[in-house]
Amino acid sequence: MRLAILAGMFWLSVCPTLAAESVSVMVVNGAIGPATASYVSHAVDEAASNNSQCLVIELNTPGGLLDSMQQIVQKLLGAPVPVVVYVAPTGATAASAGCFITLAADVAAMAPATTIGAAHPVSLGGISGGEGEKPDPTMTKKLENFAVSYIQAIAAKRNRNVQWAETAVRDSASITADKARDLKVIEIIASNMNDLLQQLDGRIVHGKPLRTAGAHLIDIKMSVAEATFQALWRPEVMFLLLLVALYGIVGEVTTPGAILPGVAGAIALLLALYMAAILPVNITGLLLVAVAAALFIIDVFAPTHGVLTGGGIIAFLIGSLMLFDPRDPVFRLSLKYIIPGVVLTAAFFIFVVGKGVRAQRLPVKVGQETMIGKTGSALTDIDSAGGKILFEGEYWSATSDVPVRTGQTVQINGIEGLTLRVQPKT
Repeated sequence: MRLAILAGMFWLSVCPTLAAESVSVMVVNGAIGPATASYVSHAVDEAASNNSQCLVIELNTPGGLLDSMQQIVQKLLGAPVPVVVYVAPTGATAASAGCFITLAADVAAMAPATTIGAAHPVSLGGISGGEGEKPDPTMTKKLENFAVSYIQAIAAKRNRNVQWAETAVRDSASITADKARDLKVIEIIASNMNDLLQQLDGRIVHGKPLRTAGAHLIDIKMSVAEATFQALWRPEVMFLLLLVALYGIVGEVTTPGAILPGVAGAIALLLALYMAAILPVNITGLLLVAVAAALFIIDVFAPTHGVLTGGGIIAFLIGSLMLFDPRDPVFRLSLKYIIPGVVLTAAFFIFVVGKGVRAQRLPVKVGQETMIGKTGSALTDIDSAGGKILFEGEYWSATSDVPVRTGQTVQINGIEGLTLRVQPKT
């Protein structure tokens, strides 16, 4: 009996070491934004709850927002589980915000033929200048100094090359994986995930050796809300929302009571304004789009012969070009979206809205209202008590304040129910 108990205790003591260890893996591919920050936060917590040996973040990003990057860095620096940032696959990059995130990891790794760097704050969404608009040099310098001190603190915390980290911000320096390992910016170059796990095995992190060789991988996916927001969080989507808002609101103004255009336009406008609070939008470009909408609406109701519509098209084009900084590779709005959007908007207001509203102002061509001012022939004597007339082959009851003789031509002045008000035609 005692022997069985001892054998059981021994088995329980060695069972954790014999069991396959786990490594949690997440993939960040694209711009760094609020959805990415939320994804990293819940992935770190989930990896800790899974008792994973580490969390591997497979990273490929051109950059993103400064606020979102700071949230991710803070989460990585305080993570209860070792975090490995792996810049992959081959050809990937950790630029701008991605450079900060890579340096904040417990272990930094890169695949062959990948790059890291170019962390100047202009590409972090910190400065939003429109086309032809120069950022405030004082604010630019302040933001640059903050970024330098921030990346230096991260590099020092993880015992990485502080001097190179500074050049990545000030000079937008970018280096390959081999150079990064030589400069002690990263620790590992791994050709694939299995190679990475083999090289991580036995490395001391948080005072304990990692056991990653042969570990089974646990994929951590984005939540539905995060995936949806990440897909919609793009300059092109915001531009399309502005178009829907513009068409919907103008459609409701020109055809009151339609309801559906107004509802769709209001929802699209709220979503666009929400995205404008997150994306680095130039307020001047946004105001020009609003001015264009006002000019379109005024021209529909004012006889300006299309002058205001022309001005609105120009304002909309300039506003669309200025909406996002064209120098920013992350939040650049391509001309392949702007040009079709401007052409479609111009056609919408010139041919659809304008002609529709003008058609509503045309004289009535059918119905009883068309009888006013026309003439008929008196079939009987007509006075205020009544009588009969013949109008376009039909018999009508009629009254007249001026007596009318039989056979006399009368002019129709009004209609009251099925009775016409007439007077003698002189």
